Amino acid sequence: MDLPDGVHHLPLELEYEGRELTINPCAVETERGLLLFDVGPVGSLDDLEAGLADAGFGLADVSTVLLTHQDADHAGSLAAVQERTDGTTVASERAAAVIDGREPPRGGEPGDDRYPPARVDLELEGGATFHTRAGPARVVPTPGHTRGHVSVFFPDAKLLVAADALTANDEGLQGPNPGMSEDMDVALESAGRLAELDVERTLCYHGGFVDAGNERIAEVVRSA
Repeated sequence: MDLPDGVHHLPLELEYEGRELTINPCAVETERGLLLFDVGPVGSLDDLEAGLADAGFGLADVSTVLLTHQDADHAGSLAAVQERTDGTTVASERAAAVIDGREPPRGGEPGDDRYPPARVDLELEGGATFHTRAGPARVVPTPGHTRGHVSVFFPDAKLLVAADALTANDEGLQGPNPGMSEDMDVALESAGRLAELDVERTLCYHGGFVDAGNERIAEVVRSA
């Protein structure tokens, strides 16, 4: 699928918790450097670096990391990334409390094994907008999968980086994963708000790029 200028898909195929997993972070060019969405689980730094290299970049080009939420497959490598770059890390307030170690991961206890805590430089109370080569990148709160989950909408490109607010499979764009959502009712409400955006193509962290947008999202919500 053709991507907007400055947007780079970074699919990573790796072993995670004893199984093969494909995840789909991405990066977008800005005047300050790359804005990277999510970093993958512990042990995936080499894979992430290789994905960046395939796109013509390196970790040193990353100026900002935006974590869509705190789950280990999205945030686990953050501490390792921060050792290699001076970039700013951004996350929602709720996600930040887990990422930096103040709170345990969902379903866990404070003493449970978890990914290494890492700093969050900017905690978002709600939305935000980043200026990128692909136009404004609007951070949209989409709780449900986790309480602090966010997605990113590029209105000029009609592109939605859904993270885990939506999923995709061989049959196309799907709704949030019921088995992995903290609150499925809230997750569907968030998906309903995404359906109101002028989206034509969607990137899901689990499932990749899909040539589908708000009409399909609305259909998914109606059929849930």
